[in-house]
Amino acid sequence: MKSHLPLAILSVLGAAAAPAFSAGLDCSRAATGAETANCASENLRKLDFQLSAVYGKLAAAQGSKRAALRREQVDWLTARDRCAADTSCIAARYDERLATLRIQLRDVNAYRPDDVDRAALEELRQAVETARKTDSEFPLEKVIDALRIKSGITSFANAYDANATGSVAQFPTIRPEGVTADEWRALRESGIEGGGENGAGAYTLMDVDGDGQRDLVIDTYLGGTGLFGETSVLRRKGGRFEGPAIPNDESGASALYTTGGRGANQSGQWIRLRGRVYAAYRNSLYGVDDVYLLRPLTIVGEVPKLTVRYRYRLSIPKVQSDEKGTATTLDGALHAALSQALGKVDTRQARDFGPADVPLCPVPEGTSEDDRGNYTRYGTGHYTFEVVGDVPVWLGRECRIGRVVDWFGAYSSKGGLGAAFWVRKPSEPDREQTYEVDGVRTATGTTAAIARFEVGN
Repeated sequence: MKSHLPLAILSVLGAAAAPAFSAGLDCSRAATGAETANCASENLRKLDFQLSAVYGKLAAAQGSKRAALRREQVDWLTARDRCAADTSCIAARYDERLATLRIQLRDVNAYRPDDVDRAALEELRQAVETARKTDSEFPLEKVIDALRIKSGITSFANAYDANATGSVAQFPTIRPEGVTADEWRALRESGIEGGGENGAGAYTLMDVDGDGQRDLVIDTYLGGTGLFGETSVLRRKGGRFEGPAIPNDESGASALYTTGGRGANQSGQWIRLRGRVYAAYRNSLYGVDDVYLLRPLTIVGEVPKLTVRYRYRLSIPKVQSDEKGTATTLDGALHAALSQALGKVDTRQARDFGPADVPLCPVPEGTSEDDRGNYTRYGTGHYTFEVVGDVPVWLGRECRIGRVVDWFGAYSSKGGLGAAFWVRKPSEPDREQTYEVDGVRTATGTTAAIARFEVGN
C-alpha cells in the first residue's frame, strides 16, 4: 500500500527548515485507512500533532543527517499504515515513534562534557583511589561527603494542614526560614508545585550555575509500584524560576535524574569539583558503584562516569534472627552445608540465574518437563531484589536449591551488605527457608570514562 504523509510532516520533510509548525493532519487529504482513523479520533490527532512538532524540531537540528531521518520517517509511516483502521495499533505506533524521536531530540541537544568536566572526573577518581588505601570499605562515601556542598543552601518541604484530616501536603503558604523575600516572591510568581504522592516534595535553594543567584532544586517522591522519586532543577531568571530551554515533554528529559525506580539503589548528592556544581548521581549494584557527574540545567546525554568495584567476604552467621528478632542457632551440619554452598557464589559480580538447562540438583527419573525447571534454578526474579546467584546446597546426600539475593548493593556501616540466602527443596518450590548473610566489602579499583547516562536495576 502506498504511504501518504500528513501535510504537516510533508512540509518538514520537504523543506526541513522550520523548527516547529502549527498544522496537524489535513483531513481533506486523508488517503489511507490509518489517516482516516486519525481524523476520526481526537486522541490520534493529538498524537500526530505531537509527532509533527517533535519531528520538526529534530529535523531542524539534524543538519547532514536530515535525509536519514526522512527515510526513517517514511519507513515508520509504512508501518503505521499497516494498522489500517485499528486505532489501538495506530496509537501504539505513534507512542513508539514519539519515544524514539524524543530520545534523538534529547541526544542532539544534550550537553557535551568539556575539558573541565574531564578534569573533575579524574580528580574524583584519584581522590577515591587515595581514600581506599586507608578505608577500603567506604572510600567513595568518604570522598563524596568531603566534596558535598554544605553552605549557602536553604531547604524546606511541602507542609500538611494540621487542622485537616487526610490532607495532601502543599507548597508552604508562609515564607520558610532562610528564604529571602526576593526569592519568596520569585517562588510564588513561578507557581511551584513539586508534590508527588500525597503531596510529598522538598526544595533546596542553591546557586548551581555560579551567577550569584540561588536556583531551585525540586525533589519529588512519586511513589507507585517502583517507589521512586525525581529531582529537577529550575534556574533563577529575573523574578522567576524557569526550566530548561527545551520543554520537558518534547525532549524526553522530565527531570535531571530519578531515584529508586523499580526498587533500584540510587541516590544523588550535590558536590563541587573544579569550581563547578555537579549532581553526583550514584547507581549501585552488587560489586559496583557507578557515579555520574551531572551538570544541572542541561539535557543529559554522555557524562563523566566513575566506576568503583568491590569484592565481598560472605559468611553465614551461626546465630540467625528472624523478622521478630527471635534468635536461632544453626546446628553444625546445616551451618557447614550453607557455608560450603555460599563459597560457590561469585564475590565480585552478580551472576543471576545461570544456564536454564543445567540442573543444580540431580533430576529424578520421571520428572515432568514442567517440573524440571525446579532443579535448574531457584525461581523467577523480581524487580525488588537482585539475584546474586543460584547454587546447590548439599545436606548430606540431599540436594537443595539455594539463591543469594541482595538489594542492589545496598550497604551500610551497621549491617554491611544487605543480603539473604533462600533455600528450598526442588520438589517444594513454594516452601523456603531464609538465612541471613553477612557481607563485608573491599574496594578493588576504579575506572573513569565518558559514558551515556543510562541507569536502572
